[in-house]
Amino acid sequence: MSQKPTYDNKHLSLDERTIIQKGIENRCNKVDIARTLGKDPTTIAKEIRKHREFKSRNVNLYPNLCIHRKECGNCFKKCELYQEPICKMRDRSPGACNKCPKMASCHLDKYFYNASHSNQEYLEELVDSRTGINLTTSEKKQIGTIMAPLLKQGQSVYQILSSHPEITQCEKTIYNYIEMGVFKDEGIDVFSLKEQVSRKQFKNKYKKRKNIVNYEGRKYDDYIKFKDENPNIPTIEMDTVYNKQSGPYIQTFIFEKTMFMFGLLHQEKTSLSMANGLEKLENDLGHDLYRTHFSLILTDRGVEFQTHKLFEFNIETGEFRTNIFYCDPMQSSQKSRVENNHNYLRDIITNDLDITNITQDDLDLVFSHINSTPRESLNGKTPFELQNFLYGEEVIKKLNIKQVKRDEVILKPYLIKHIYKK
Repeated sequence: MSQKPTYDNKHLSLDERTIIQKGIENRCNKVDIARTLGKDPTTIAKEIRKHREFKSRNVNLYPNLCIHRKECGNCFKKCELYQEPICKMRDRSPGACNKCPKMASCHLDKYFYNASHSNQEYLEELVDSRTGINLTTSEKKQIGTIMAPLLKQGQSVYQILSSHPEITQCEKTIYNYIEMGVFKDEGIDVFSLKEQVSRKQFKNKYKKRKNIVNYEGRKYDDYIKFKDENPNIPTIEMDTVYNKQSGPYIQTFIFEKTMFMFGLLHQEKTSLSMANGLEKLENDLGHDLYRTHFSLILTDRGVEFQTHKLFEFNIETGEFRTNIFYCDPMQSSQKSRVENNHNYLRDIITNDLDITNITQDDLDLVFSHINSTPRESLNGKTPFELQNFLYGEEVIKKLNIKQVKRDEVILKPYLIKHIYKK
């Protein structure tokens, strides 16, 4: 009685797949290839059938290859009698057309087996089959419980991870889990993310200036030259934010090195009103402290900043106090720090929010929360911490900015819900 052959039942390797390809090219059948490799013939058949690549015939020249076409005529539509020709090498054994001697004259669809391509497909499938969520049920619930209330407060994933080292997953992994719906039971989905918003398309974004202003000596190239000559003088970037043309208006400032941001409230959008903001800063900080931190300002060419002399000289004494430079037209990226940090401001003071009743104390509260938000660009530090470390707490106190505990930071409009009109 003959003994049934035994097989190793191991996965095919690249070398074994190369032997399969050579066997097909030498017109060996599946049984012969299997015997060479010590595998079951069905293993070879499944391997070829699964990984062979399909190559269609030229359907323009040969749209219909029915074996009855000579009897019925040169038909171009399939009918009940339609039957394609059979190729023993393609359809039976070995199952691919590699180096077929009839290749040049064959009009049929073809299949080709490539060992390298087949092995790559196998490896990708192997990885996919082992891909999953590397979390236990308790770990998933713990992470979701920590993140859910903080996301509702408007905090970002990075901000949460920097404050909670017990969450060992990286930022990208957490984003992937949220998009996969892993934390759905904890009330977290993609709409919990602060960046998951739709952007409105601006109409008539670029408008022609009515008045031609002379910016000679104060252009962005002049600013670069000034910085090269005075590298130790810090830059303050300045801008304006508002929701309605009728106001109120927020004059925003940001420290170049620390990303520390604050704002002043105005009821008018004029150069005189904005220059009075510098007067207030100089009075609050004192002349020496003001000259230390606000002697160099970079801003855009908005109408509220055009009268540069009002910013450069003290309105009452006429004493020179600030070097002011202007970005090139339509180049807001030249003062990217203040522009990017407006995203945090807009998380709280959204475009549709009526801020008619907002006060300077409300603004100070808003910027206290913004400056207590850790930044990846600051290696996990907050602007408040870095400002305090580099320049001390004197400026921070006089600007009425206070530190907020990381888990108590709110970047949502309800932080200032008391300003809503009833």
